[in-house]
Amino acid sequence: MEPVDDWQAAIAEAGELTGPIAAAIVDDHGDRGKRAVEAVGEGRVKRYRDFTVVVGHDDEYVVEGGECTCADATYNLDADDPSERCWHAIAVDVADAVGAVDHHDMWYSEVREFL
Repeated sequence: MEPVDDWQAAIAEAGELTGPIAAAIVDDHGDRGKRAVEAVGEGRVKRYRDFTVVVGHDDEYVVEGGECTCADATYNLDADDPSERCWHAIAVDVADAVGAVDHHDMWYSEVREFL
């Protein structure tokens, strides 16, 4: 297996998350990449009528337009560096690319009231 230089191009071409592509995501994003791959594999990327949500271990995080509501995105990432992304935003990109988003025909804002 050859290493993958551009995981986004490779995933678009393959249409699936392969071992080398997952390794490239981890190489590019470190622990954030690893957590993103795990979330996709566990089906924790959910799309509602109003938002895309990634289920974390302690909470659920809204990802919209590549931006996330998590503390990592708010406090730790360089807003001027688009390559710096939280694992929730990376997970949404991966899940979208491989068709692994769990779709819910309901409003998240209504579901959130019960959580």
